[in-house]
Amino acid sequence: VRCHLSACAALLLPSKHDLIAAEFDPYKVLGVTRSASQSEIKKVYKRLAKEWHPDKNKNPEAEDMFIKITKSYEILTNEEKKASYDRYGQTDNTHPYGRGHHGFRHNFYFDETFFHFPFNNKGGRDFANSKYTLHFSQYVNEVVPDSFKRPYLIKITSDWCFSCIHIEPVWKETVQELETLGIGIGVVDVGYERRLANNLGAHQTPSILGVVNGKVSFFHYAVVKGHLMQFIEDLLPQRLVEKVTDKNNQEFLKSWHKLNKPHVLLFDQVPSVPLLYKLTAFAYKDYVQFGYVDQGLSETADLLRKFNLNTYAPTMLVFKEDVEKPADIIQAKGMKKHIIDEFISNNKFLLAPRLVNQKLFDELCPVKQFHRRRKYCVLLITGEEESFATGNEAFLSLASDNTNDVLRFAYVYQRRQQPLCDVLLKNKDSTPPQVVILERRNGAGKILYKPVLGGWNGSKEEKHKLLEELERLQKDPSILNCDAVLPELNNELTSMFLTRWIYTAYDYLSEIIADLLHNNWREMMPLLSLIFSALFILFGTVVIQAFSDSSEEKQPKTKAKEASNAENGSPHTSSTSRFFHILLVFLVLTDSTKNILLSKFAKEVYSFTGSLTLHFSFLNVDKHSEWMAAVLEYAQDAVQIDTDEEEVCSRKVDYTGYVLALNGHKKYLCLFKPVYTGEDLDSKPEEEGGGSRSRKGMTRSRSTSLQIHHKLDRLGLWVERLMEGTLPRYYVPAWPGLDKITVNK
Repeated sequence: VRCHLSACAALLLPSKHDLIAAEFDPYKVLGVTRSASQSEIKKVYKRLAKEWHPDKNKNPEAEDMFIKITKSYEILTNEEKKASYDRYGQTDNTHPYGRGHHGFRHNFYFDETFFHFPFNNKGGRDFANSKYTLHFSQYVNEVVPDSFKRPYLIKITSDWCFSCIHIEPVWKETVQELETLGIGIGVVDVGYERRLANNLGAHQTPSILGVVNGKVSFFHYAVVKGHLMQFIEDLLPQRLVEKVTDKNNQEFLKSWHKLNKPHVLLFDQVPSVPLLYKLTAFAYKDYVQFGYVDQGLSETADLLRKFNLNTYAPTMLVFKEDVEKPADIIQAKGMKKHIIDEFISNNKFLLAPRLVNQKLFDELCPVKQFHRRRKYCVLLITGEEESFATGNEAFLSLASDNTNDVLRFAYVYQRRQQPLCDVLLKNKDSTPPQVVILERRNGAGKILYKPVLGGWNGSKEEKHKLLEELERLQKDPSILNCDAVLPELNNELTSMFLTRWIYTAYDYLSEIIADLLHNNWREMMPLLSLIFSALFILFGTVVIQAFSDSSEEKQPKTKAKEASNAENGSPHTSSTSRFFHILLVFLVLTDSTKNILLSKFAKEVYSFTGSLTLHFSFLNVDKHSEWMAAVLEYAQDAVQIDTDEEEVCSRKVDYTGYVLALNGHKKYLCLFKPVYTGEDLDSKPEEEGGGSRSRKGMTRSRSTSLQIHHKLDRLGLWVERLMEGTLPRYYVPAWPGLDKITVNK
């Protein structure tokens, strides 16, 4: 059951009852010592709860004392809360993801408009989240590969997650902004995709996580827009963007030859690198090197004068082989993602890049698909020695003058790509440098090519000869009269593997430390398991024996702890089963009885608000009488209403004071029917009421008020039986849809 967002109200209880900030000693409240056993604490609690219950104790301080007693019992019977109080003197509930900051410490959620059943028939999930819904295969086949180009923000939710409702406005606002930045968004409903939720390591709802480079990281802070934006920024690898000043700009730009990439400089007035620019750097990290220039620094004044830039708008410059003159420029006040993407995509390659792996070869010289989309690759086979410098510079000059998009210029070092060069120079007496014109015919490596005779030293005659061959090629592609099958290119970037591994290890260790600080043990378990496995292998039987002894001692304690947690509804109870046992307990009332019944309802169920499986709400029967009647009508077991036939015919059934507990997943309900235990003033003999009619009316009015107040007298006992599972269950074949909602006229 999901409450409408606009109708989820604040906590029912008055602020004086809120113990979040109160300082008190639970041991003193219950009158027990720190060494008291759980059975002693429970015994004392029952005695004090009966003594100080507001309905039995007329002391003005009884209500506050009763709440303190309940709160103290909640702390001392929960191992984590008790340990936290003993160590820090802290009595707050500390919920993951900052839930304690949003005021839903107690599980009260109110709906004044309508109840919506998202698990009803075909209309299952929230439409706002439907376009982001992820499935297991989609995550594995699409999200994980795509996470190497852009980060993903994923929310784990469920139909019975009331905390998810509270973060929904923040989530929607943040998603709208993140989508404009190109960040992937996903929503996983554990009710439909439990396998994916388990695979991600999400064991509670709501959970928010990020995926970058196939690695999952969890969000640990309060769910506010600023924290989510910072979380995305922290997901990105470090060193994506280099800060450039007057001192290091030449070093940065001249590294194009070593890195074999164009370099992009962003000039802006903000001191920190914009998130959009970092995301762009992450998306194109394999193609372009990115730098950032803060225009507000005095250390960048020379750069601004050199390129004569307007400081009132962000500016991007692309540098290729010429470090003194930008190859392209873009300037705009509101740079949008699609503009930046188009700008970078048009400048992904150098004018004459070096072929360092097969991926670059495939993109630079694609396989022929259609006649009009032919791409010819002009390839220079050369060397790294100084003696080849003149020819290499002449080849680069020719590539710089090229304006024909059909022609792509590139070069290879023979020593690093020996198998490729052996095929292209086959049966030739010439040695590098040598120019070859080729066209790729299929993905298996087949090419048509033609070597330019005479070698290549960069002279005017050789330039003229090459240009003539290229002009002939435009008119007659059949001049490529040689064919061959090329081997896959060697990956020259493998030599950089160690450096990348060190950077990756550093980032990974940083995240491990962050996880340890947040006590995120569920995520850490795979890593801890790996570490312990390594220790077993390294230290052998000694370590194995030590751990086996300790594990045997801890096993009975672990089982006892699990049993205790299961009994008390501890957070360590299996989260997998908890999803199926969440109950919405709501009170049925009317506009006229709302204040009286809600006050009584809050007192009766307050001691149960710490349960993870119970959530409390109310339903206004004036607006939802048809829905209420439909629920009881659809119940497979007849729910008998104690009314006379004449009364049923004369008026509608009075559902005021009824309490329903609904399990949406298993489709059953438990019903509490009000029981009046107070004094019935109307039952007095008529002769005692021989006064006027107005006096009888006053008596009946007072009686009605008392009856309403006492309708929930036995609700606490009913909730205890509900948690014990001893109440009868009425199974519903299908929850009523919105067509059963009565519009308030």
